[in-house]
Amino acid sequence: MSPFGTSPFRMTLPRVYPIVDSAAWIRRLLPAGARLVQLRIKDREAAELRAEIRESKSLCARAGAQLIVNDHWQLALEEGCDFVHLGQGDLDTADVPALRRASIRIGISTHDDAELARALGLEPDYIALGPIYPTLLKVMAFAPQGLDRIGEWKRRIGATPLVAIGGITLERLPGVLAAGADCAAVVTDIVRNPTPEERMRLWVSAGGAPPSRDTFAAGDTLAAKDAPAANHALARS
Repeated sequence: MSPFGTSPFRMTLPRVYPIVDSAAWIRRLLPAGARLVQLRIKDREAAELRAEIRESKSLCARAGAQLIVNDHWQLALEEGCDFVHLGQGDLDTADVPALRRASIRIGISTHDDAELARALGLEPDYIALGPIYPTLLKVMAFAPQGLDRIGEWKRRIGATPLVAIGGITLERLPGVLAAGADCAAVVTDIVRNPTPEERMRLWVSAGGAPPSRDTFAAGDTLAAKDAPAANHALARS
């Protein structure tokens, strides 16, 4: 078991995971079916960041969706959020034990073997792999991973959910899921589409019906009645 006090039970992620840079985008995509959404904001003042996180958290709570806060783990902790995404650089300074004590789930980005080993050592709630394809969002230090890498990563991480990210379009989604990804993150294919809400609906339809936010927590509650046997069977190694 992790020294950080993580839950021994696995969560199930929706198949579709939009990433946006404002609460305004979250407000638009939730009615279109988004049930797992990441707020990724760069280069803003702390007060503005806090306001965006607070509004996003409220929107997701009312819609029964799960908010994941990218990078800004301290603000997420202070605002009572329950899920953060950390890049490899974030791991240098993030207080992971404090996040675990607050029962905050953690997703971690990986791009190569060393980063995967580091991430697995922290027993995250999901592993992200990218970029799968060339991406328009930013210049990446890593070449596209490709579909074969998804299968390799999934074999190595076992039951830990795998999130594929980078250059994924609606047309590429079936191949990404078939290669072994549990979930596909999407940015430009939705936010740069002329009709993003309709594009979100198409993604949700293509990915299959997502679980509600209650499913994330309900798995722990239902499995707990079978402890301690279930604890040993489902515990992270």
